[in-house]
Amino acid sequence: MKKIILTGLIAGLFLSSWAQSTLPRSTATQAIAKQTILQEASAESVGMSTTRLQRMDAVINDYVAQGRQAGVAVLVARNGRIVYHKAYGQDDIRTKTPLKRDAIFRIASQTKAITSIGLMMLFEEGKFLLDDPISKYIPAFKNPKVLDKYNEKDTTYTTVPAKREITIRHLLTHTSGISYPSIGTKEAVAIYAKKDIPSGIGAPGGTLAEAMNRLASLPLIHQPGDRWTYGLSVDVAGYLIELLSGQTLDQFLRTRLFEPLGMNDTYFYLPAQKQDRLTNLYTEDSSTKVRLLPSLNGISADYPKQTGTYYSGGAGLSSTLYDYAIFLQMMLNGGEYNGKRFLSPTTVRLITTNQIGDLNQGANKFGLGFSITSERSATRLPVSQGSFDWGGFFGTTYWVDPKEGIVGLLYTQKVPNSYGDLNDKFKVLVYQAITQMQER
Repeated sequence: MKKIILTGLIAGLFLSSWAQSTLPRSTATQAIAKQTILQEASAESVGMSTTRLQRMDAVINDYVAQGRQAGVAVLVARNGRIVYHKAYGQDDIRTKTPLKRDAIFRIASQTKAITSIGLMMLFEEGKFLLDDPISKYIPAFKNPKVLDKYNEKDTTYTTVPAKREITIRHLLTHTSGISYPSIGTKEAVAIYAKKDIPSGIGAPGGTLAEAMNRLASLPLIHQPGDRWTYGLSVDVAGYLIELLSGQTLDQFLRTRLFEPLGMNDTYFYLPAQKQDRLTNLYTEDSSTKVRLLPSLNGISADYPKQTGTYYSGGAGLSSTLYDYAIFLQMMLNGGEYNGKRFLSPTTVRLITTNQIGDLNQGANKFGLGFSITSERSATRLPVSQGSFDWGGFFGTTYWVDPKEGIVGLLYTQKVPNSYGDLNDKFKVLVYQAITQMQER
């Protein structure tokens, strides 16, 4: 009898050891992911196939060969291990200079997630509650007005009182009623231009305090909480960080996130020694072939090389694939990276939970700074329900799939882009390379 029990114990220990060493996303694997930096490993070590991942080479190279993209860079990680990190095509089509893996990209609206996380770090310190009115901290936003009638001829308008105050939750979910310059509603574009409200791209002068207080005097596009409207909400959140922390947004993000995480190539304004790594920007000719884009709407493509004092929490950063993958891996790890704790896993859960109720952001829901893959969206592509994602104006995109332990990024620098289908193809190519699904 003792022999049978002993044999059973040995077998149980063996099976436990085998599970920890072979099953993806085991407790042991999670601990490794949290306590080490992102490093390259074989796809097979995390339940994926190298051969299958290589299928994306032919697909992406075809986009480059046909002139649909100048250069494309990708990074795929699973369970804290980078299994694919490549750059395709050219950084400069004039000199045939290859695009490099460590190229620095204009990530534009990918700034929003970083700013949102920065603000939630202050939430954890008891600095505010999500349903606090923002006027508690920025008095200029007290008693907001909502656009009623608009006269396009002379940019005059009438307003009605808002039914409720804008809250911090409204900012982080884009339900505040604040729109965007340049890409917002036609009414907002005109009204914001009249008050010189910056989009956050290529506007180095001034400060968040000055611009956000001007914004506060302008009407909302709709009642707070009534709709999902993409806008400058996270720029306001960036200003809140400055008020609550006593630091500029740049100082706060650098000391609380970038330096502790090891995000060494992420900046609002690139230092001189890193400017040669900034990628070129492209657009399309009449036949949708790529061509160089020196400027956009009067803004130089080299705007990250400027020196500035305006730190746009919604669009101002430039970064690399690897740096942003570190940030996303921290989120996937439940707020921890390389042995350092940045957020509680309970806060990460809150951030990545639907915060907009019955409202929709396209086919998805929205959390606090991220789009959340809905049940409907999860039937269109292999991305798991509950995954979170976003992208940037110039052609950068990312997603995190907690169920499969995936971090995926695809970066281009082209606007407009008639070939956005590559983003979805990339996701398919990542998931078809999975040979072992995670434990549920």
